[in-house]
Amino acid sequence: MPDVLTYAVENGVAIATIDSPPVNALSIQVRRALTEGVGRAVSDAGAKAIVLICGGRTFFAGADISEFGKPMETPSLLDVLRDIEESPKPVVAAIHGTALGGGLELALHCHYRVAVPSAKVGLPEVNIGLLPGGGGTQRLTRIVGVPIALDLITSGRHVGAKQALEYGVIDALAGETTLRADAIAFAKKLVDTKAPLLRVRDRDDKVALHRNKPEVFAEFRKANAKAFRGFKAPENIIKSIEAAVNLPFDQGMSRERELFQELYATTEAGAQRYVFFAERQAAKIPDIPSDAPAREVKKVGVIGAGTMGGGITMNFLNIGVPVTLVEQNEEALDRGVSVIRKNYEATAKKGRMSEADLEKRMSLIAPTTDYGALAGADLIIEAVFETMPIKREVFAKVDKIAKRGAILATNTSYLNIDEIASATGRPQDVIGMHFFSPANVMPLLEIVRGRESAKDAVNTAMTLAKKIGKTMVLSRVGPGFIANLVMTVRGRQANAMALEGVSPADIDRVIYDYGFPMGPFRMMDLVGLDVIGRDSNVRTVASELVRRGRLGQKQNGGYYDYDENRNATLSPVALEIIREVAEEKGVMPVPANDDDIIARLLYPVVNEGAKALDEKIAIRGSDVDVACIKGYNWPAYRGGPMFWADTVGLPKVVARLKEFETRYGDAFAPSPLLERLAKSGGKLSEVQNA
Repeated sequence: MPDVLTYAVENGVAIATIDSPPVNALSIQVRRALTEGVGRAVSDAGAKAIVLICGGRTFFAGADISEFGKPMETPSLLDVLRDIEESPKPVVAAIHGTALGGGLELALHCHYRVAVPSAKVGLPEVNIGLLPGGGGTQRLTRIVGVPIALDLITSGRHVGAKQALEYGVIDALAGETTLRADAIAFAKKLVDTKAPLLRVRDRDDKVALHRNKPEVFAEFRKANAKAFRGFKAPENIIKSIEAAVNLPFDQGMSRERELFQELYATTEAGAQRYVFFAERQAAKIPDIPSDAPAREVKKVGVIGAGTMGGGITMNFLNIGVPVTLVEQNEEALDRGVSVIRKNYEATAKKGRMSEADLEKRMSLIAPTTDYGALAGADLIIEAVFETMPIKREVFAKVDKIAKRGAILATNTSYLNIDEIASATGRPQDVIGMHFFSPANVMPLLEIVRGRESAKDAVNTAMTLAKKIGKTMVLSRVGPGFIANLVMTVRGRQANAMALEGVSPADIDRVIYDYGFPMGPFRMMDLVGLDVIGRDSNVRTVASELVRRGRLGQKQNGGYYDYDENRNATLSPVALEIIREVAEEKGVMPVPANDDDIIARLLYPVVNEGAKALDEKIAIRGSDVDVACIKGYNWPAYRGGPMFWADTVGLPKVVARLKEFETRYGDAFAPSPLLERLAKSGGKLSEVQNA
């Protein structure tokens, strides 16, 4: 296979080089090339050792997930791994880039491992609802021990080569630019010193330390119960590591495979695999090629040093891009810069940043009250108060200052970007960059494409989103774009159900049990009822709570009362206000069970997502899912509202919406797209707009 495998022998060492762009995924072609390369080296009398190395930008990055669900072609990955481990000649893995998932498992089947200092290794299968199915839980545990294996495999995190060397995952560091030569020299030394074939499967000292100590696993489960809630993979990973400790190796392997298959068949794992691909698909825009031109962004301007502006600023400081931060007065400016510093100081105290890094990032801020300082910025992001007159005033002002070709972005979460752009003489340069609060933490960035937004401006924003570590989703102009548009209805229905006599505590419990971090009423208390209801001109439960000085967790409680440990109890005051407002509005009681609550709160979200697709605000059904997962913490193991609705059954969703329409009015009328798909057997998650 000359297109994938290159075979050579130097100084008595066989070098099998695999080059299968872009990431040397362990596809059938790569597996066949590995089988051929190892087999050839084993039978080659001139080769006394074998080096497995990859061409391109990385070592084997993992299994080819596109093959999941398809008939397995031989050799399987397990066949390849067995051939490597059972080689009578020492096999050395030479690692650069990343060795992830099946890539690390392959390396662990080799007798020795060397890596360049920049390499990273990890077993991230948990992120797609699985566990390492090629012996990863059994072998890594034998090398690093139980505590580290539990941490690494249930988190899926990657570790650098230097830490991997400390853990014993790799045996030596190679030069950054001399991996091939150093790996050959390492293998030659093994031959010269008659080093043994060190099979990871034969190690026992690290696992023996925790044999017959179930409390180690019980304590780990307890410590991570909140993080693992709702996910099946972490528990199966723990069970598999327990098997590595307590069972003979081959039985442990059988148990790992059994636990892998158990996960593979679940809807949850299917949802997480779907989300994995959906995130990557979201970065693709049908009419803008991946190699389309993008504008250079060396300097950024941010208008507004409040919570959003400060968080946005930090995203660019983190990647070394200087930011001119503009505020109306020195007091607001000083306050904003101080908050940024405090955020970085908190990170430094946790050991995640050095003092030098902190000062370096702070030095990149140029705080000012002079709009004229924005003249040299390549990208200017506005993060001022959310009203159209103020936004238009700011853009008209910036239009006169910004250099030609600068991108003018608004962080608006609801307003019409085309109307904002019309305040300038360059609508082609205006886009939306909707960060979610806190902007330096939340992963979603909605890129909003106006009617006249230039393709290179949009592509620049998408490229920048990736650089600052955000998951990007493209939206057309619409009220609330994608995430806010489809999710706002959930809160509206929660309020309506409370007025109908359904306990807010029951609503919160059902939504929490579905998988959200908290229910809508707990969320409102956390955000602050003064924030939730500040624009309301009508009497609502939230506005009445605020009038009585109840702002949520930050002051006097809200829907709940809180003790000194923030334990919540449903407030009698809130229940009294709910009854008063319901009586005033003439709302009649409507009993609801848990299924009714889910249908009433989440089926309308599905419907709004279908409308966003029908109106071409969203490109893909999967984009709606990514926006809800990354912007509103929709549980990933549910796959997002579109995927989840497909698993529920679209005819069922439509039928319930029609019931609600009869009872509550046209707001619940199923979207035409949803009805068409329900009749045709189509799927919301597979909808694509050109």
